Amino acid sequence: MKKYLKYIFLCVHWVVFSQQVQLLDSASGEPVSFATIAFGNGWGTHADANGKFTYSEKLFVGIDTLYISAVGYGDIQIPVPPKETVYKMTVFAEQLGEVILTTFPDGKYKPFEIKPISHSEYHDSWMQTVESEIAVLISKPSDKPAHLTKLYLPVNVQENVQGKKIDIRSFATMMRVNFYENDQGKPGRELSHGNIVFIVTEKNVQEVYTLDVSSYKILIPKDGIFVSIQVLGPTDSAGDLLQTRTYNEFETKQGITRVAISFRPLLPMTNTLRGEKTFVRRVFLDDKSWHTFNIQQNPNSLLLRRGFNNYGMGARMHIYND
Repeated sequence: MKKYLKYIFLCVHWVVFSQQVQLLDSASGEPVSFATIAFGNGWGTHADANGKFTYSEKLFVGIDTLYISAVGYGDIQIPVPPKETVYKMTVFAEQLGEVILTTFPDGKYKPFEIKPISHSEYHDSWMQTVESEIAVLISKPSDKPAHLTKLYLPVNVQENVQGKKIDIRSFATMMRVNFYENDQGKPGRELSHGNIVFIVTEKNVQEVYTLDVSSYKILIPKDGIFVSIQVLGPTDSAGDLLQTRTYNEFETKQGITRVAISFRPLLPMTNTLRGEKTFVRRVFLDDKSWHTFNIQQNPNSLLLRRGFNNYGMGARMHIYND
């Protein structure tokens, strides 16, 4: 009997402290995929492709409110523990009324490429975390219509330290590509092109991951378009997004110190591009503000002290005659 009572207690404890929540579009009832879930103190996670995430006391320690956001939707707040299993998100009113008439170019075109810059040196690479996002500007090469067809994303899979290879641990990381207007040289309003996600493992990529975006019919504006990549988190063997802690905590003399958990693959940075062309932000902090990736914003970065301040993303586009 004691064993049964113990089992019942554990089940009740799990029901009380672990609950699956789903985010749905208030009009269509469709899932809001990969919504951002911020905890309000630098922590965060993402819903999966079906708009679902699991609240548990283990992952949401000391939290009283969850802040939910997604491209094209108004933000919502959810109390902790959640009182409902389903929450609905509403499309922005201004986006409901916005109609953009664009004729997609047709006919003859010439391919144009921006070559990626990659390497495998561990210490010259940027460690990705769930709460970080990195963006670069893809410029329009002429005044003619330009259709973005492929992105060349440098990744550091075969890591080296001073020429010596590091044994690679297995990983499977889901990443997302986002697009932003060029707002006076910085990423501005987010442009919705659907959820473009992909999974990188140590087996499916070399130094550059080629992502085909031709089916999304992304036209590059005259001022160019900012393209970012962002880690959503690790995946299981079926390719489904897993929820995980995004920080490790260590007890020091000054108190509890948080260290963000990094996810493979690393992103190789370059010191061969002139100027400061790369922007970063922490999506759960500082009101999601973008900052130039430079020594002024990151004074303790050894990477930046060595001059590796740009991410060498490449691209392929079709330039149409008219």
